Amino acid sequence: MGEEKKSLEENFGRLEEIIGKLEEEDIPLEKAFETYCEGMHLLAQCNEQIDRVEKQVLKLDAEGLLEEFANGEEI
Repeated sequence: MGEEKKSLEENFGRLEEIIGKLEEEDIPLEKAFETYCEGMHLLAQCNEQIDRVEKQVLKLDAEGLLEEFANGEEI
């Protein structure tokens, strides 16, 4: 099953929709579980997307040159 890759913003938008559905008082238990599972899957995708972006982040050093940003490094 070919899954279309969506942008981080699209995935966040979908997560907001899912949260709205789960907040509905009359959602049947099975539908709530399905919706919850979809949300957890999307959340994992978002985490992967954020991790990829973090690895690509560069910073400017004192001389104005780009260098890789080391996680946990103080600015």
